[in-house]
Amino acid sequence: MDLQLHQLRAFVAVVDAGTFTDAAARLGVSQAAVSRAVAALEAALGARLLQRTTRHIALTPTGTRVLAGARRVLDEVAHLHRVTEQARTELRVGYAWAALGKHTRRLQKTWTTLHPGVPLVFVHANSPTGGLAEGVAEVAVVRRALDDARFATALLGQERRFAAVATDNTLARRRSVRLRDLARYTVAIDARTGTTTLDLWPPDATPAVRHTHGVDEWLTLIAAGQAVGVTSEATANQNPRPGVAYRVLRDAPPIPVWLAWWTDDPPAHLDDLVALSRDAYGR
Repeated sequence: MDLQLHQLRAFVAVVDAGTFTDAAARLGVSQAAVSRAVAALEAALGARLLQRTTRHIALTPTGTRVLAGARRVLDEVAHLHRVTEQARTELRVGYAWAALGKHTRRLQKTWTTLHPGVPLVFVHANSPTGGLAEGVAEVAVVRRALDDARFATALLGQERRFAAVATDNTLARRRSVRLRDLARYTVAIDARTGTTTLDLWPPDATPAVRHTHGVDEWLTLIAAGQAVGVTSEATANQNPRPGVAYRVLRDAPPIPVWLAWWTDDPPAHLDDLVALSRDAYGR
């Protein structure tokens, strides 16, 4: 059995993106290359992993089990690359949705004054670890607790929750809204990297859900009036979008914000980064 990493990456990308076309765009290769890689993986394993139709793909029972293993393999390979690569000349901070919101630019300016030879670079990574597990970043901004002993975290502060609605929605005329105001709409939720769950709503006011896969898809649905959303204050600051209005959500709990890094390999200048980030949120 001759498994190759690019086959696993293609398989995981197809599952995460939802289509071969979108997976190819994420990987920067052709759709045909993705199809060949997945087919080769199925041939190597001797099992069908995906059910394909002209409009939809779905995991087979075997594919579901293989997916978990594929993610672990790719995570560990990324970790090996990260451990063995030479020290970089920049500190990369990963994030899945909104970096540090309104604090991002100010933090970078202050950092440049303190560490002029080590640029602080924010990189987007649509993963629960903000790119840590994938080797995209040395530190990550996360807004969901990481229950994984491989990663250490430091709490920076909290952010208010905002509702996101289409600008022609009647809720956009208000300065603030409540959770029950949103319950009659379909709510767009990114279960993999987002911060919104149905637990926010009372049992008698649970909205319908439309699952999304990242901030851009989430914003596109809301701008079209096909859903509403709940998100952090940082998203409202970092991701303005024509057609989308952000309004303060009065009755929702705040969102904690952490910095995370590999427990066994904290990056250089980590203490400065944590201190500066906490100071920004403290202000």
